[in-house]
Amino acid sequence: MQAEVSAEILVQIVQSVFVTMMGVDLSTCDMPWDHSGSRMTSTVYLAGDWNGAVMLECSPQQACQFAGLMLSIDTPKTVDDDVYDVLGELANVIGGNMKSGMSMGISLSMPSVMIGRDYAVRICGSEVKKRLAFQCDYGPFWVTVLAIKK
Repeated sequence: MQAEVSAEILVQIVQSVFVTMMGVDLSTCDMPWDHSGSRMTSTVYLAGDWNGAVMLECSPQQACQFAGLMLSIDTPKTVDDDVYDVLGELANVIGGNMKSGMSMGISLSMPSVMIGRDYAVRICGSEVKKRLAFQCDYGPFWVTVLAIKK
């Protein structure tokens, strides 16, 4: 078993999650990471033989679109509990799929979700291992894998 997930495997995981859970086709893109403006970030932590985190970042409007698709409801007009839950679940499923391809003995945390403008997420002792931009019909979003130094 490996200690980390390659960029190619991460792309496959994210594409599979979005197609399976919401019917959303997406591809990678060269969109530079932008942490300004209004956005939502969902994070899950992996701990054990490898320590790190997976973050999914998108606009609140995208998160509302994802919630409508995933729950088969009208797209929420504003961020509500359903939107928070769906964004957390997307990070959870991406992290869970990563975990299944890594060494045994890794636990996955409950997701946390933040919303705001122009904020920075800092996970102490971590470094960005991969940050991939994806494009779908609802705009670009980013998935970041952080490794936490032991």
